[in-house]
Amino acid sequence: MNENIMVIDDDIHIGNMLEEALSRDGYRVTRAYSGTEALMLLSSQKPDLILLDLMLPGLSGEELLPKIEGIPVIIVSAKIDIDNKVELLLGGAADYITKPFDMKELKARIRVQLRSRQLTTSRSELTYKELKLNTDTHNVTVNGDEVRLTRTEYAILKLLMLNPDQVITKSVMLDRISTDTPDCTETSLKQHISNLRKKLRSADGTDYIEAVWGIGFKMA
Repeated sequence: MNENIMVIDDDIHIGNMLEEALSRDGYRVTRAYSGTEALMLLSSQKPDLILLDLMLPGLSGEELLPKIEGIPVIIVSAKIDIDNKVELLLGGAADYITKPFDMKELKARIRVQLRSRQLTTSRSELTYKELKLNTDTHNVTVNGDEVRLTRTEYAILKLLMLNPDQVITKSVMLDRISTDTPDCTETSLKQHISNLRKKLRSADGTDYIEAVWGIGFKMA
């Protein structure tokens, strides 16, 4: 285990405690004491996971969160109520834990995030029945034959294939694909999905995507 965890917290006592406990478990630990310092460090390094306090000097945790891309962030803060939690999860946080916390629980949450990150990065080819999607080349095939998709269709299919057993609501779908396709709206989403389903169906007659009435979509 040599994963690097960045601890962004201005409370020196908590930061020291986290660094000591995580180092004992074999993690490498990087420290930042303000949002501004963290942003500067992140421009030159990419940790495997971030533990982020919200109440930071300079740039706050809430302001920093949207600037962090491709790294799971666990919010560690005393300042969390239900509305906060929902906002933070929709805003890109992978998880949250409230201070004071149990170190065993925090370590378990860290392991879950790192494990799911390894699964995602190691799965450059997603497979569902005869359908294959390569996340490196963006190539999609059915029975070995290439299916040409638009950028938005590809983003929708990738999201569904990464969560094959899950019904993805329209709002979650729009939120998750917005980085790849900022021009997709709730009105156009329906059309993009309809076109995608048609293309996949015409490849081998199979319905790969199922509409769950009133909720969203999932792999059929």
